[in-house]
Amino acid sequence: MLRTLVCLSLFWITTFSFATAFANEKDPSSLGELQFSDQFERDESVPGKEEVGEGWTTNSPWRADGNQQVDLVDGAIHITRYPTADHGVAVFHPVDFEDGAVELRFHLRKGDQLGIDFADKQLKTVHAGHLFIVKVTPTSLILQDSKTGQMNLKNRERIAAGDKSPELKKLLDSKRFKAPLNLTPDKWYTLLMQVQGDTLTVSIDGKQVGQFKSEGIAHPTKRHISLAVPKEAWVDDVKIWKAK
Repeated sequence: MLRTLVCLSLFWITTFSFATAFANEKDPSSLGELQFSDQFERDESVPGKEEVGEGWTTNSPWRADGNQQVDLVDGAIHITRYPTADHGVAVFHPVDFEDGAVELRFHLRKGDQLGIDFADKQLKTVHAGHLFIVKVTPTSLILQDSKTGQMNLKNRERIAAGDKSPELKKLLDSKRFKAPLNLTPDKWYTLLMQVQGDTLTVSIDGKQVGQFKSEGIAHPTKRHISLAVPKEAWVDDVKIWKAK
């Protein structure tokens, strides 16, 4: 009898653990139509030449005097800011959705950061078309509405003019969400960012770590993403889905 109870307990524990793990995994079919997928299983035609391929471009030509900042290594991209670059690295790829999702694998060293910036460069009311951004470090997650926050041209003018009013601070604070993370440096993680209307939901390894509602997220035309790297990051297995 005791053996039977133990076996049943183990069965239910195993079943519950499997069901929980399965529930935490997002069904790709629920994310929409897969628009793009890249596993970076290729090499540059010339060693030392920045040649990401598959529609990717970077800001290296005008920010790093053409020096290589993105390297194809062992089926991934290693992004490293060139010592004399006057800006962090940006690695661009076109997208085309209103609602959709972006997934990628990444790993960071202690103190590093990876940003995934969603933009529409045809939008002229914000700096460089910035709509919203996801920023990940080993210790924190930041979700930020750039369109109606600090990248809005009118708000940027106020900031540049030294406006420190409580009203502006309250506005900018309302456009930003921050949550703690506890990621192991130099370990690979899977990051999923899902956009639905004015809501941005972020998961790491199948677990939701943040959700943020803000009007800038609902901008109807997301035209490109950029991987924004201030210092160094590794990225692999990028997928983009369109739901609407």
